[in-house]
Amino acid sequence: MSRVRVAVLRLAMASCCGLALAGCTNVVTGMTETLASDLTAAMLDNDDLEVVRNGAPAYLIMLDALLRSNANSPALLQAAANLNAAYGAAFADDPEQARTFANKALRLASRAACAEVPWTCTARTVPFAEFEERLPTLREEHVPVAYTFATTWAGWIQAHSEDWNAVAELGRVKALMARIAELDGSWENGGPYMYLGVFETLAPPALGGRPEVGRGHFERAIEVSEGRHLMARVMFASQYARLVFDRELHDRTLREVLAANPRVEGLTLSNRVAQEQARELLDSADEHFF
Repeated sequence: MSRVRVAVLRLAMASCCGLALAGCTNVVTGMTETLASDLTAAMLDNDDLEVVRNGAPAYLIMLDALLRSNANSPALLQAAANLNAAYGAAFADDPEQARTFANKALRLASRAACAEVPWTCTARTVPFAEFEERLPTLREEHVPVAYTFATTWAGWIQAHSEDWNAVAELGRVKALMARIAELDGSWENGGPYMYLGVFETLAPPALGGRPEVGRGHFERAIEVSEGRHLMARVMFASQYARLVFDRELHDRTLREVLAANPRVEGLTLSNRVAQEQARELLDSADEHFF
């Protein structure tokens, strides 16, 4: 390399890192966050469950490595939380492994939320009345990080469903998701409505469930996604139709899921998992609707 080219290179480096180190750091951080986002999108858009099962652990390790030098990046924390939650929910081999992924996902999502919405740092510990008072301060720009926090929190409760202390936190998640739905119910193809539907159909009316309210949420989620979010349909069948013993609705909805094209940007992996669950639900229908 000529002396002139070396001098130009040094001058460029000095301009970026010597005179504007913070700006250079922002460029590197931006590239890292883009890489993490692209890795997550690549997994969520893959329709081969075995490829994802076998390949995703390498992505998870890579995200851990990126976090070592960018530990406070909300975008990177969200990507890692979403990927850990998705992998654990879809591919965990046993309850203990599912809990491990759920624990990690919630830790990452909590850190991301805490960085962008400081009051969420104590969202799980403050008195419930105080928690509710803070919810109106969430704004539309907080929806992405709040949704990641809420969904990973719900996943954590599911993974620890035998622990009544964990289950006791469900009311907070429900209230948080309701606020997110107020701000942008169309987020993630109607995801907030799908979760609200699940929350309302966890129990029969005699035990506090509100299945008809839940049905409304499920139908809204399906409408918002124009039927492309197949997991919303599966949840409609497994949570609502089974709860009210509507066999016709159950089977029809699941057959529609199996007949649908699962390849939808951002939903392909979820849709493939939904189709697997639809097959299992149909196979076990006779045992439920006796």
